[in-house]
Amino acid sequence: MHLIHILQKKLYTVIQRGLQNDFEVAKIPGKDYKVKDMGLAPQGKLAIEWSAAQMPVVIKIRERFKKEKPLKDIRIGACLHVTKETANLVITLKEGGAEVALCASNPLSTQDEVAAALVEEGIKVYAWRENHDEYYWCVNKVLDLEPMITLDDGADLINTVHSERQNLIENIIGGCEETTTGVIRLRAMAKDGVLKYPVIAINDAETKWDFDNIYGTGQSTMDGILRATSVLIAGKKFVVAGYGHCSKGIAMRARGLGAHVIVTEIEPVKALRAALDGFWVMSMKEAAPIADIIVSATGNKDIVRKEHIELLKDGVILANSGHFNVEINIPDLEAASTSKRKIKPNVEEYILKDGRRVYLLAEGRLVNLAAAEGHPSEVMDMSFANQSLCTEYLIKKGKELKPDVYKVPIEIDNQVAALKLQSMGIQIDKLTPEQEKYLSSYEEGT
Repeated sequence: MHLIHILQKKLYTVIQRGLQNDFEVAKIPGKDYKVKDMGLAPQGKLAIEWSAAQMPVVIKIRERFKKEKPLKDIRIGACLHVTKETANLVITLKEGGAEVALCASNPLSTQDEVAAALVEEGIKVYAWRENHDEYYWCVNKVLDLEPMITLDDGADLINTVHSERQNLIENIIGGCEETTTGVIRLRAMAKDGVLKYPVIAINDAETKWDFDNIYGTGQSTMDGILRATSVLIAGKKFVVAGYGHCSKGIAMRARGLGAHVIVTEIEPVKALRAALDGFWVMSMKEAAPIADIIVSATGNKDIVRKEHIELLKDGVILANSGHFNVEINIPDLEAASTSKRKIKPNVEEYILKDGRRVYLLAEGRLVNLAAAEGHPSEVMDMSFANQSLCTEYLIKKGKELKPDVYKVPIEIDNQVAALKLQSMGIQIDKLTPEQEKYLSSYEEGT
């Protein structure tokens, strides 16, 4: 047996013994799982049912999958936020014939009632609100399934395969990546020639990028901040770091609640776009001293760091909606502080050396998932429809693809959009033959 595999098995045993009394570990005969409390399953089933009613595209795909079984005998490993929306995705994959193992893609994003309900649906689930070591224990438990398809939100599953479980690669057909941060990591791997199997960038589908990222992140981030703090947004100076799709949605929703919104950027075109959209644009050094609330959603590290912490005013709130907890430099914040205390769930107060107070939300992790419920089901309907159809596509075409990061096929993107419009009762026009000819010719002039 490979040495790494032996060490991993020992780590599993140590962590499992340490948590035996606090977490429910495979007490149901014939099922493999570790969740917080199986007694929460009835509550989770209701949440999944509520979400399904808002996800008509995924449900339509599920109905077809149930009949056709396009995923029969396929093992799928998923590292995704364990939410009621994700539940409807993995149930759809199971109905298509797949065997599915699921862990969370962030230590604080699991909805414990959903995790319990999915165990009863026949999914191998390893998820609760974990610490760092427990998180990677769960990742490796999913990989013990020896998946043929990997589904990621942040690329931790793929990264672990490539760094620690390389023996699994030969049996993996391909993968899907859900979020901006993960796509950035995977493109870097592909550029360096170290990516060993094809991955579809779900994040870059128009039916994901333009809806989930903007409308989902905008609404759910404000939801998380409000649940954590219950502060009045109107009149606040609200700083949004970045003006990509996610940050654009946050800025839009903060302005809608009456905030004076400031955008910081590093890219001239995005900064100009933010200015013409009516936002104040300045550097973080200029914004930090006047900010009441700062939210980062850039996909990069150290957006708020030592030089900015030194300028923050008393009582400022810091939050992050980027995938990893590196956008706010927490070591810098701790080094600048004399003490910290937990004020309420998801709110920690740091006292700086000169007495200023800084409030960090959700430990610097995804505030929309750690302090709220994540994106609305309606937008995740399109994202997870893409996941479902791209999984089917990989099974059909994956062996023909070289290791690289691929766009979602345009026919899948269009199919998802058409199904969503259909579910909303919206009809659109079609080109006439004359219009098609006009657009493909050059003879007609002024």
